[in-house]
Amino acid sequence: MTSARRKPYGVKGAPYGFLLPATVLFVLFFALPIGYAIWLSLHKVQVKGLGLGAGARAEVWAGLGNYADALTDSELVDGALRVAGYGAIVVPVMLGLALLFALMLDAEKVSLAPFTRLAIFLPYAIPGVVAALLWGFLYLPDVSPFYFVLDKLGLPQPDLLDGGPLYIALSNIAVWGGTGFNMIVIYTSLQAIPAEVLEAAKLDGATPLQTALRIKIPMVAPSLVLTFFFSIIATLQVFSEPTTLKPLTNSVSTTWSPLMKVYRDAFNTGDIYAAAAEAVIIAVVTLVLSFGFLRAANSRTKQEEAR
Repeated sequence: MTSARRKPYGVKGAPYGFLLPATVLFVLFFALPIGYAIWLSLHKVQVKGLGLGAGARAEVWAGLGNYADALTDSELVDGALRVAGYGAIVVPVMLGLALLFALMLDAEKVSLAPFTRLAIFLPYAIPGVVAALLWGFLYLPDVSPFYFVLDKLGLPQPDLLDGGPLYIALSNIAVWGGTGFNMIVIYTSLQAIPAEVLEAAKLDGATPLQTALRIKIPMVAPSLVLTFFFSIIATLQVFSEPTTLKPLTNSVSTTWSPLMKVYRDAFNTGDIYAAAAEAVIIAVVTLVLSFGFLRAANSRTKQEEAR
């Protein structure tokens, strides 16, 4: 029996060489920024005297003081509540429309399906800032063609950039831009359903509605979970839409969302230590909610498989 020949060192180390570029990029652009943000959140600036001269300002250890201040900050809490109301509108409406469009495109007799798919997906390709600007001007009474038509018809002209309607205006931008992406994800899962399953349902006399409710939707449940997961993360990180609409209305403050407050504290007031603590809190909340939702979804899936 001949002993197995040892692989040269270069061959054994090849996988690590392939992983090295990705590892370096991960450390430089992900791990280090997170670590630096955590380090900043645990410090603060101590001012001596009038704060003038060399050594008047020193960076000192703050411990959890910045986190305590952030959690008791009414502006951050109010921003979180506003985002919760915003998400309560965006997530169900966007995913409901995405599922509806996917089921309609997956139907047997659909005319112009490729064009319709592209038309629904196209808004997702438009940058969020551009989309917010587009809809922002459509919301302005002086330049919007919608308000012109309503005025000619003698109908009331609601102010969508003030008060409660502002949530609808912001949600509309997110729904318009995100529905197409979620629709493509769900539609791809629908296309992966075995044809014999759908044929068996048809032979059993199931109507298209019954097939959709009892076969298609349960079989694309993993895709629905995935799109819900991404939608929750995007909702918690809403920033571009309210920031872009802010110059158009006084109803959007600089702290309308938690990320807007982080931006203001970091770049307007110059308190990067408080901003870092707020950013870490937002990241932790996002992680906890995401992990909790995925765990609940996985537990439910395992229970259904055990039945």
